[in-house]
Amino acid sequence: MPWPADSGYLTKLKLAPFGSRLKVYLIYSGLVGGFFFGLYPTLNWLTSLRSTTFGLYFPFELDIPLIPAFIWLYLSMYLVFIVPVFLLNQGGLKRLAFELIIVTVAAAVIFLLLPAHLGFIRELPDTPVYRMIFEQIFMLDKPHNLVPSLHVAYSATIVLAVSRNAKPLVNCGLWLWLIGLMLSTVLTHQHHLLDVFSGAVLSLMTYQFMDKFYEKNTHSGTGII
Repeated sequence: MPWPADSGYLTKLKLAPFGSRLKVYLIYSGLVGGFFFGLYPTLNWLTSLRSTTFGLYFPFELDIPLIPAFIWLYLSMYLVFIVPVFLLNQGGLKRLAFELIIVTVAAAVIFLLLPAHLGFIRELPDTPVYRMIFEQIFMLDKPHNLVPSLHVAYSATIVLAVSRNAKPLVNCGLWLWLIGLMLSTVLTHQHHLLDVFSGAVLSLMTYQFMDKFYEKNTHSGTGII
């Protein structure tokens, strides 16, 4: 029995066999992961050692309430990373990988030039399950790699890639999911408004750059190559 995506329920593309797409997906996921884990933790650590960081937020943002339940939307970004293998062919998966690498490197340069600190006071919710989740986040991620938000940039880059050929109902769901993700970064006090805006802009600029450069230098950006 074919995968649902392979049957044309989710995308307009004629997809290659799932196994072929999965192989490309895993190879390029490893490449993207190498860039992320090589740059993001290192720059977070370096910024934590700096004596001067920037508060890149408006004072009114500090009145935005913490809504712990939005952490589920925030964490759903990791599910967004799984979506491309069901909606893109090998060429589209490769292009997306290059886009994510560009986003990662560009963000790393900005993190280096604009070392930031979080304006929100990191507080633990009272509800045990949320307290546990936030404790893990606080332990793993220092609040410095903020502008642009990679949470937003990665999610937007993936949604832009897969929405190009997704069926209308799937498209609507993807964009609503992205909006929820963007809101969650602020309502969980992980990011500020400038972080969200700059993450979205970085994603869009990367997408447009790849439209002009990558598509001209490949036989097919979204089909089987």
